[in-house]
Amino acid sequence: MQIFLDTADFSAIEERYDSGLIAGVTTNPTLVANQGINYLELIKNIAETFPEMESISAEVNGNTAWEFIEDAAKFRDISEAVTIKLPMTKEGLKACKYFSDVGVKTNVTLCFSVAQAALAGIAGATYISPFVGRLNDNSFSGVELVRGIADLYCNQGIQTKVLAASLRDVHHVSRCFLYGAKVCTLPLKVFDKMYDHVLTREGLDIFDKDFKRMV
Repeated sequence: MQIFLDTADFSAIEERYDSGLIAGVTTNPTLVANQGINYLELIKNIAETFPEMESISAEVNGNTAWEFIEDAAKFRDISEAVTIKLPMTKEGLKACKYFSDVGVKTNVTLCFSVAQAALAGIAGATYISPFVGRLNDNSFSGVELVRGIADLYCNQGIQTKVLAASLRDVHHVSRCFLYGAKVCTLPLKVFDKMYDHVLTREGLDIFDKDFKRMV
């Protein structure tokens, strides 16, 4: 069971990494564009500053398998932690199979069905990213998709890790882990909310008062 941060905000990663709870980072073009930074430099900075991370997802651009493979070249020598992020398309899966054969980690993203996840598993993906929140937006249960993929992989002995993505609240994080996700990648605000509970705060207030009463 692992937590990744879903962000391109380097300072925010740095702030939370010292918790000892972060095993990786996922990024995408939207997150990077919103930060107004260079994608390659971001991946380099994360890899150099946090060498213990298991995975740093770098999404590649293109329309064909060969274009994905070519675009990934700039990321591949940065660190063994760099994970090439590919779309759930026929060409993306072809690139995934190539990278799997040469020992490069992959994260197949934008997964919305168990059938898609089956193909990613056959292609040797390191991670599969079902989009929980986006499915919920369209009146389908994202956590049930996570459960279905996890059950399939377990039954078939597929080693691909279910990386639950597009998570918008703490409840869905808990459900995804319960239903078999090996990793949840979290927006910063969701990760921060996992610490917090009103009853914990109330209990601490009581203990603080009682500490002051102790002789």
